Amino acid sequence: MRKNKFTVFVIDDDPELLASVGRLCDRLAWIAQLFASIADFLKVRSAGWPQLPGPRREMPGQSGLEFQRELAAANRELPIIFITGHGDIPMSVQAMKGGAIEFPYKAFRDQELLDAIQLGLSRDRARLENQSAMAALRGALRPLSPGSVRL
Repeated sequence: MRKNKFTVFVIDDDPELLASVGRLCDRLAWIAQLFASIADFLKVRSAGWPQLPGPRREMPGQSGLEFQRELAAANRELPIIFITGHGDIPMSVQAMKGGAIEFPYKAFRDQELLDAIQLGLSRDRARLENQSAMAALRGALRPLSPGSVRL
């Protein structure tokens, strides 16, 4: 049985990388959902908007950077880890400015990826806690709005 309630979403067109990350997550009792493309991911996950997609920059169809921009435009704050075999400095700067957690090359060490996933999960947890606190605050302040006060 899985002890964690989060899922790591991995998007990559390389079946070996998908399997490798899937095995790594499985060893740690993390749930991993693997997708061969952003389109496949969106077919399955667009309604729920998961916690941690990991698109690569040079994927066929839509690039990871384009996907990151679309998520930002839709106000979907998701921690993203870009894994690339063909990245360069301007690309990594663009990804990091867009909020990416990490930009490792395909020859990453397992611990490097695990650390990035942990960081992404902790940032996402903090974001969700903040959203919950803000919703509670709005609810508490709603009775104090000018339209609800009657003398």
